[in-house]
Amino acid sequence: MKQTGINSGQFLVLVVDDLPSNLQILRGILEPTGYELTFACGGEQALDRVKIARPDLIVLDLMMPDVDGFTVCKTLQDDPEFANIPIVFLTASHEEANIERAFACGAVDYVTKPFRRSELLARIRTHLLLKYTIDELRKTKLELLSALRKTEQLARVDPLTGALNRRSWNGRARKIWQRARQGGLPFAVLMLDCDRFKRINDNYGHDAGDRLLCAVVQTIEDGLRPGDALGRYGGEEFVILLPELTALEAKPVAERLREQIAALTLNSPRGTMRATVSIGIADYQDEDPDLDALLNRADNAMYRAKHAGRNCVRLAAQAEL
Repeated sequence: MKQTGINSGQFLVLVVDDLPSNLQILRGILEPTGYELTFACGGEQALDRVKIARPDLIVLDLMMPDVDGFTVCKTLQDDPEFANIPIVFLTASHEEANIERAFACGAVDYVTKPFRRSELLARIRTHLLLKYTIDELRKTKLELLSALRKTEQLARVDPLTGALNRRSWNGRARKIWQRARQGGLPFAVLMLDCDRFKRINDNYGHDAGDRLLCAVVQTIEDGLRPGDALGRYGGEEFVILLPELTALEAKPVAERLREQIAALTLNSPRGTMRATVSIGIADYQDEDPDLDALLNRADNAMYRAKHAGRNCVRLAAQAEL
Protein backbone atom coordinates (compact mmCIF):
# COMPACT_ATOMS: atom_id res chain seq x y z
CA MET A 1 0.00 0.00 0.00
CA LYS A 2 2.97 2.29 -0.54
CA GLN A 3 1.11 4.34 -3.13
CA THR A 4 -1.43 5.39 -0.50
CA GLY A 5 1.07 6.36 2.17
CA ILE A 6 -0.54 3.76 4.44
CA ASN A 7 1.54 1.10 6.15
CA SER A 8 0.22 -2.43 5.63
CA GLY A 9 1.42 -3.33 9.12
CA GLN A 10 -1.24 -1.11 10.66
CA PHE A 11 -3.96 -3.55 9.53
CA LEU A 12 -4.90 -6.72 11.35
CA VAL A 13 -6.52 -9.46 9.26
CA LEU A 14 -8.35 -12.38 10.87
CA VAL A 15 -8.33 -15.56 8.77
CA VAL A 16 -11.00 -18.15 9.60
CA ASP A 17 -11.14 -21.73 8.33
CA ASP A 18 -11.86 -25.07 9.99
CA LEU A 19 -8.92 -26.76 8.19
CA PRO A 20 -5.42 -25.98 9.54
CA SER A 21 -3.96 -26.74 6.11
CA ASN A 22 -6.05 -23.96 4.54
CA LEU A 23 -4.97 -21.55 7.29
CA GLN A 24 -1.36 -22.40 6.52
CA ILE A 25 -1.85 -21.72 2.81
CA LEU A 26 -3.46 -18.36 3.50
CA ARG A 27 -0.67 -17.49 5.91
CA GLY A 28 1.84 -18.03 3.11
CA ILE A 29 -0.14 -15.76 0.79
CA LEU A 30 -0.84 -12.95 3.23
CA GLU A 31 2.38 -12.75 5.30
CA PRO A 32 4.48 -11.18 2.51
CA THR A 33 2.01 -8.27 2.29
CA GLY A 34 3.03 -7.05 5.73
CA TYR A 35 -0.45 -7.33 7.28
CA GLU A 36 -0.67 -8.35 10.90
CA LEU A 37 -2.36 -11.74 10.94
CA THR A 38 -4.40 -13.71 13.43
CA PHE A 39 -6.17 -17.03 12.88
CA ALA A 40 -9.23 -18.91 14.05
CA CYS A 41 -9.91 -22.59 13.40
CA GLY A 42 -13.69 -22.61 13.09
CA GLY A 43 -16.60 -20.23 13.53
CA GLU A 44 -16.90 -20.39 17.29
CA GLN A 45 -13.24 -19.58 17.75
CA ALA A 46 -13.62 -16.77 15.22
CA LEU A 47 -16.33 -15.06 17.28
CA ASP A 48 -14.13 -15.26 20.38
CA ARG A 49 -11.09 -14.00 18.46
CA VAL A 50 -12.93 -10.96 17.09
CA LYS A 51 -13.75 -9.77 20.61
CA ILE A 52 -10.10 -10.00 21.65
CA ALA A 53 -8.22 -9.00 18.49
CA ARG A 54 -10.73 -6.57 16.91
CA PRO A 55 -9.44 -7.10 13.35
CA ASP A 56 -9.68 -4.62 10.51
CA LEU A 57 -10.89 -7.30 8.07
CA ILE A 58 -11.98 -10.94 8.21
CA VAL A 59 -11.30 -13.59 5.57
CA LEU A 60 -14.02 -16.12 6.34
CA ASP A 61 -14.66 -19.68 5.20
CA LEU A 62 -18.28 -20.51 4.46
CA MET A 63 -18.74 -24.16 5.35
CA MET A 64 -17.52 -25.01 8.86
CA PRO A 65 -18.84 -27.80 11.09
CA ASP A 66 -19.31 -25.94 14.38
CA VAL A 67 -20.59 -22.47 13.39
CA ASP A 68 -20.82 -21.75 9.66
CA GLY A 69 -19.68 -18.56 7.98
CA PHE A 70 -23.22 -17.24 7.52
CA THR A 71 -23.82 -17.37 11.28
CA VAL A 72 -20.47 -15.75 12.06
CA CYS A 73 -21.13 -12.95 9.58
CA LYS A 74 -24.71 -12.32 10.74
CA THR A 75 -23.68 -12.38 14.42
CA LEU A 76 -20.99 -9.75 13.84
CA GLN A 77 -23.19 -7.57 11.65
CA ASP A 78 -25.91 -7.56 14.31
CA ASP A 79 -23.43 -6.28 16.91
CA PRO A 80 -22.87 -2.49 16.55
CA GLU A 81 -19.39 -2.92 18.01
CA PHE A 82 -18.24 -5.14 15.13
CA ALA A 83 -20.67 -4.33 12.31
CA ASN A 84 -18.15 -2.12 10.49
CA ILE A 85 -15.56 -4.92 10.08
CA PRO A 86 -15.50 -5.92 6.39
CA ILE A 87 -15.94 -9.65 5.81
CA VAL A 88 -14.61 -11.37 2.68
CA PHE A 89 -15.95 -14.89 2.14
CA LEU A 90 -13.43 -17.34 0.73
CA THR A 91 -15.10 -20.62 -0.20
CA ALA A 92 -15.29 -23.47 -2.69
CA SER A 93 -19.05 -22.96 -3.06
CA HIS A 94 -20.11 -21.46 -6.39
CA GLU A 95 -23.81 -21.75 -5.66
CA GLU A 96 -25.65 -18.54 -6.48
CA ALA A 97 -27.93 -18.95 -3.45
CA ASN A 98 -24.92 -18.98 -1.14
CA ILE A 99 -23.47 -15.91 -2.81
CA GLU A 100 -26.73 -14.01 -2.38
CA ARG A 101 -27.07 -15.17 1.22
CA ALA A 102 -23.49 -14.12 2.02
CA PHE A 103 -24.10 -10.56 0.83
CA ALA A 104 -27.48 -10.51 2.60
CA CYS A 105 -25.66 -11.39 5.84
CA GLY A 106 -23.42 -8.34 5.42
CA ALA A 107 -20.34 -9.59 3.59
CA VAL A 108 -18.48 -7.08 1.40
CA ASP A 109 -17.03 -9.64 -1.01
CA TYR A 110 -17.18 -13.30 -2.06
CA VAL A 111 -14.14 -15.08 -3.50
CA THR A 112 -14.43 -18.65 -4.77
CA LYS A 113 -11.79 -21.39 -4.79
CA PRO A 114 -9.66 -21.98 -6.65
CA PHE A 115 -8.69 -18.34 -6.60
CA ARG A 116 -5.90 -16.29 -8.07
CA ARG A 117 -3.51 -14.99 -5.46
CA SER A 118 -3.34 -11.52 -7.05
CA GLU A 119 -7.16 -11.25 -7.13
CA LEU A 120 -7.56 -12.20 -3.46
CA LEU A 121 -4.87 -9.72 -2.38
CA ALA A 122 -6.37 -6.95 -4.51
CA ARG A 123 -9.82 -7.49 -3.01
CA ILE A 124 -8.45 -7.54 0.54
CA ARG A 125 -6.39 -4.40 -0.12
CA THR A 126 -9.38 -2.58 -1.61
CA HIS A 127 -11.66 -3.35 1.33
CA LEU A 128 -8.99 -2.40 3.87
CA LEU A 129 -8.51 0.94 2.11
CA LEU A 130 -12.27 1.49 2.03
CA LYS A 131 -12.52 0.74 5.75
CA TYR A 132 -9.57 3.00 6.50
CA THR A 133 -11.16 5.82 4.48
CA ILE A 134 -14.52 5.36 6.20
CA ASP A 135 -12.88 5.25 9.63
CA GLU A 136 -10.97 8.44 8.87
CA LEU A 137 -14.14 10.15 7.65
CA ARG A 138 -15.95 9.11 10.84
CA LYS A 139 -13.04 10.40 12.90
CA THR A 140 -13.06 13.69 11.01
CA LYS A 141 -16.82 13.96 11.44
CA LEU A 142 -16.51 13.45 15.20
CA GLU A 143 -13.73 16.05 15.37
CA LEU A 144 -15.84 18.53 13.39
CA LEU A 145 -18.87 17.89 15.61
CA SER A 146 -16.70 18.40 18.68
CA ALA A 147 -15.31 21.63 17.24
CA LEU A 148 -18.83 22.77 16.35
CA ARG A 149 -20.05 22.08 19.89
CA LYS A 150 -17.10 24.03 21.30
CA THR A 151 -17.79 26.91 18.92
CA GLU A 152 -21.46 26.92 19.89
CA GLN A 153 -20.47 26.81 23.55
CA LEU A 154 -18.08 29.74 23.09
CA ALA A 155 -20.86 31.68 21.37
CA ARG A 156 -23.11 31.14 24.41
CA VAL A 157 -20.79 31.68 27.34
CA ASP A 158 -18.51 34.34 28.74
CA PRO A 159 -14.95 33.17 28.00
CA LEU A 160 -13.56 34.23 31.39
CA THR A 161 -16.15 33.01 33.87
CA GLY A 162 -18.10 30.36 31.95
CA ALA A 163 -21.40 32.07 32.79
CA LEU A 164 -23.84 32.68 29.94
CA ASN A 165 -22.99 35.78 27.96
CA ARG A 166 -25.49 38.63 27.83
CA ARG A 167 -27.01 37.65 24.50
CA SER A 168 -27.46 34.02 25.46
CA TRP A 169 -28.93 34.88 28.86
CA ASN A 170 -31.33 37.36 27.27
CA GLY A 171 -32.50 34.70 24.83
CA ARG A 172 -33.33 32.29 27.63
CA ALA A 173 -34.94 34.98 29.78
CA ARG A 174 -37.15 36.20 26.93
CA LYS A 175 -38.57 32.69 26.51
CA ILE A 176 -39.45 32.59 30.21
CA TRP A 177 -40.88 36.12 30.01
CA GLN A 178 -43.03 35.15 27.02
CA ARG A 179 -44.31 32.08 28.86
CA ALA A 180 -45.22 34.21 31.88
CA ARG A 181 -46.89 36.71 29.54
CA GLN A 182 -49.12 33.94 28.24
CA GLY A 183 -50.32 33.04 31.73
CA GLY A 184 -47.49 30.80 32.84
CA LEU A 185 -45.59 30.59 36.09
CA PRO A 186 -43.88 33.58 37.73
CA PHE A 187 -40.15 34.20 37.62
CA ALA A 188 -37.69 36.49 39.35
CA VAL A 189 -34.46 38.17 38.28
CA LEU A 190 -31.50 38.99 40.50
CA MET A 191 -29.18 41.78 39.36
CA LEU A 192 -25.88 41.37 41.14
CA ASP A 193 -22.80 43.59 41.15
CA CYS A 194 -19.46 42.94 42.85
CA ASP A 195 -18.74 45.77 45.26
CA ARG A 196 -15.71 48.01 44.71
CA PHE A 197 -14.16 45.58 42.25
CA LYS A 198 -11.95 48.25 40.70
CA ARG A 199 -10.26 48.55 44.08
CA ILE A 200 -9.65 44.78 44.07
CA ASN A 201 -8.05 44.97 40.63
CA ASP A 202 -5.92 47.94 41.69
CA ASN A 203 -4.78 46.31 44.94
CA TYR A 204 -4.24 42.72 43.80
CA GLY A 205 -3.82 42.95 40.01
CA HIS A 206 -6.18 42.12 37.17
CA ASP A 207 -5.17 38.46 36.97
CA ALA A 208 -5.99 37.98 40.64
CA GLY A 209 -9.20 39.94 40.13
CA ASP A 210 -10.18 37.62 37.30
CA ARG A 211 -9.58 34.61 39.54
CA LEU A 212 -11.76 36.12 42.24
CA LEU A 213 -14.50 36.87 39.70
CA CYS A 214 -14.42 33.23 38.54
CA ALA A 215 -14.62 32.06 42.15
CA VAL A 216 -17.66 34.28 42.70
CA VAL A 217 -19.34 32.78 39.63
CA GLN A 218 -18.57 29.25 40.78
CA THR A 219 -20.03 30.04 44.20
CA ILE A 220 -23.21 31.34 42.59
CA GLU A 221 -23.56 28.38 40.22
CA ASP A 222 -23.10 25.94 43.08
CA GLY A 223 -26.05 27.57 44.81
CA LEU A 224 -28.49 27.54 41.88
CA ARG A 225 -31.03 24.97 40.75
CA PRO A 226 -30.66 23.11 37.43
CA GLY A 227 -33.27 25.32 35.74
CA ASP A 228 -31.81 28.63 36.93
CA ALA A 229 -29.54 30.67 34.65
CA LEU A 230 -26.57 32.87 35.49
CA GLY A 231 -25.32 35.41 32.97
CA ARG A 232 -22.52 37.93 32.89
CA TYR A 233 -24.14 41.25 32.05
CA GLY A 234 -21.14 43.56 32.25
CA GLY A 235 -17.68 43.77 33.79
CA GLU A 236 -18.53 42.75 37.36
CA GLU A 237 -22.29 42.69 36.92
CA PHE A 238 -24.25 39.46 36.74
CA VAL A 239 -27.89 38.56 36.29
CA ILE A 240 -29.66 35.46 37.56
CA LEU A 241 -32.90 34.02 36.21
CA LEU A 242 -35.02 32.18 38.80
CA PRO A 243 -38.03 30.51 37.15
CA GLU A 244 -41.16 29.80 39.19
CA LEU A 245 -40.21 32.17 42.02
CA THR A 246 -41.68 35.51 43.03
CA ALA A 247 -39.45 38.31 44.28
CA LEU A 248 -40.29 37.47 47.91
CA GLU A 249 -39.49 33.79 47.31
CA ALA A 250 -36.24 34.77 45.59
CA LYS A 251 -35.07 36.96 48.49
CA PRO A 252 -33.80 34.04 50.67
CA VAL A 253 -31.91 32.74 47.63
CA ALA A 254 -30.28 36.14 47.14
CA GLU A 255 -29.41 36.43 50.84
CA ARG A 256 -27.84 32.97 50.85
CA LEU A 257 -25.75 33.76 47.76
CA ARG A 258 -24.68 37.09 49.26
CA GLU A 259 -23.55 35.38 52.48
CA GLN A 260 -21.68 32.63 50.63
CA ILE A 261 -19.84 35.16 48.48
CA ALA A 262 -18.97 37.29 51.53
CA ALA A 263 -17.48 34.19 53.17
CA LEU A 264 -15.33 33.47 50.10
CA THR A 265 -11.57 34.03 50.41
CA LEU A 266 -8.88 33.64 47.78
CA ASN A 267 -5.12 33.92 48.23
CA SER A 268 -2.97 36.03 45.93
CA PRO A 269 0.70 37.11 45.99
CA ARG A 270 -0.46 40.44 47.45
CA GLY A 271 -2.66 38.98 50.16
CA THR A 272 -6.04 37.42 50.78
CA MET A 273 -8.87 38.64 48.58
CA ARG A 274 -12.51 38.89 49.56
CA ALA A 275 -15.61 39.99 47.69
CA THR A 276 -19.07 41.25 48.54
CA VAL A 277 -22.04 41.81 46.26
CA SER A 278 -25.05 44.07 46.10
CA ILE A 279 -28.20 42.39 44.76
CA GLY A 280 -31.44 43.79 43.39
CA ILE A 281 -34.54 41.62 42.89
CA ALA A 282 -37.53 42.07 40.62
CA ASP A 283 -40.14 39.61 39.40
CA TYR A 284 -42.48 39.44 36.46
CA GLN A 285 -45.45 41.81 36.58
CA ASP A 286 -48.24 42.07 34.01
CA GLU A 287 -47.59 45.81 33.85
CA ASP A 288 -44.07 45.27 32.48
CA PRO A 289 -44.18 46.03 28.73
CA ASP A 290 -41.11 43.86 28.07
CA LEU A 291 -38.19 42.07 29.70
CA ASP A 292 -36.07 45.23 29.69
CA ALA A 293 -38.57 46.91 32.01
CA LEU A 294 -38.18 44.09 34.51
CA LEU A 295 -34.38 44.24 34.23
CA ASN A 296 -34.45 48.00 34.80
CA ARG A 297 -36.42 47.47 38.00
CA ALA A 298 -33.91 44.86 39.19
CA ASP A 299 -31.05 47.18 38.26
CA ASN A 300 -32.59 50.07 40.21
CA ALA A 301 -33.05 47.81 43.22
CA MET A 302 -29.40 46.79 42.96
CA TYR A 303 -28.29 50.44 43.00
CA ARG A 304 -30.45 51.03 46.05
CA ALA A 305 -28.51 48.18 47.69
CA LYS A 306 -25.30 50.00 46.75
CA HIS A 307 -26.55 53.27 48.25
CA ALA A 308 -27.62 51.39 51.39
CA GLY A 309 -24.00 50.50 52.11
CA ARG A 310 -23.35 47.56 49.73
CA ASN A 311 -23.25 43.85 50.62
CA CYS A 312 -27.04 43.73 50.92
CA VAL A 313 -30.22 42.78 49.04
CA ARG A 314 -33.06 45.05 47.96
CA LEU A 315 -36.42 44.31 46.34
CA ALA A 316 -37.73 46.40 43.46
CA ALA A 317 -40.14 49.05 44.72
CA GLN A 318 -43.76 48.75 43.71
CA ALA A 319 -43.70 52.44 42.75
CA GLU A 320 -41.35 51.60 39.88
CA LEU A 321 -44.08 49.70 38.02
